[in-house]
Amino acid sequence: MRLPRGTSGGRTRIALVALACGLSLLAWPSQKKKKEEETQVLQLPKELPGAVVGDTRRLTFHVTPLSGKGLLSHQVRDALKALGHETGGAPVLKIRAFVAGSGDARRVRDLVSEVYTRDRQPLPALTLIQAGALPLEGAQVVLEGIAEGKKEVNPQGLVFLSTQAAFSDDPLDPVAPLAGKSLAALRQAVKAAGSEPGDVVRITCFLSSLADLPATRTLVEAEYPAAARNYVQTQRAPARALAAFEAVARLRRNTGSRVDFVNSEGLPREPGESQMALVAAAEVVLSGAQFSFGYLEPDARLAFERLQKALEQAGVSPHDVAFADFYPLSAGIANQVRRIRSTFFDAAHPPAGSLVLFEGLPSMDAGFAVDVVAVK
Repeated sequence: MRLPRGTSGGRTRIALVALACGLSLLAWPSQKKKKEEETQVLQLPKELPGAVVGDTRRLTFHVTPLSGKGLLSHQVRDALKALGHETGGAPVLKIRAFVAGSGDARRVRDLVSEVYTRDRQPLPALTLIQAGALPLEGAQVVLEGIAEGKKEVNPQGLVFLSTQAAFSDDPLDPVAPLAGKSLAALRQAVKAAGSEPGDVVRITCFLSSLADLPATRTLVEAEYPAAARNYVQTQRAPARALAAFEAVARLRRNTGSRVDFVNSEGLPREPGESQMALVAAAEVVLSGAQFSFGYLEPDARLAFERLQKALEQAGVSPHDVAFADFYPLSAGIANQVRRIRSTFFDAAHPPAGSLVLFEGLPSMDAGFAVDVVAVK
């Protein structure tokens, strides 16, 4: 039987088409894989600034609500969202983050960079500290934010008040009586600055234990109901009981100078530290934390030198520092800080500040962190 003309050629064409389809199918998975590999390349988080400049009269102070839901990353995103809502979208200049729990604290830094870059907002300076505990089960992070609003809310400037601390040698002693002593000292400091309790815009309560927090919270909220309030247990197993309150208030009078350092009779004074800094300068520089990598004095000096470099890039010097926060991990390192800071700041007019022991820092080999407020 004779085949119809063209049948052999048709079969050949069909075979060629099938071969082409097969080859394209073989190539498709590799092309898809290559495309997926290209789209999965992640950008490194942008580096956060060492220091930022803000308008003193437009600064606002905020503390994010605690959440016990989800892992650390989820809680950080929620806290950043809450901070953005509370500031009304105003630029956030500085964030101080206290992290508790077993999550990797370094993730906070990456998330801050990621969120602000995604939202096309200026990156804030950051201080990141490992605390002993926060006052909500499951809570792993709380953020203190400083934003620059549109309105002038501090017409005369700001008062930065040194930590007023009360101690007991027994770490199991209740904190509430110590909180009462610390609040009494803070009350005296606010008055000496010429401000009123209603002028206090933020108060941070560093505590050795949160066991009797309701009693402490009642005392604080009764005296400073309008302030943004934060409660942090500094260490998981402190060597002694502690209540130490650090505060910022509005300045009520014209001092006639960029910054005045005031000390009040009857208040305890940390060596090398003023009790309060009255800041009337038009602008302030808010630094992020600088860390000492190592536990020897030369390592500590390098941290101060890095801080000096960050300040100089913002147009100020160590002698312009009005307030300095130190976060050492041991009493020995705290004494090391005391020795060195007198050679770094203006010894005749030392800044106000805080020196409280904490649980940890983002780097495993860090001995202490420091951040400052300087005047321009």
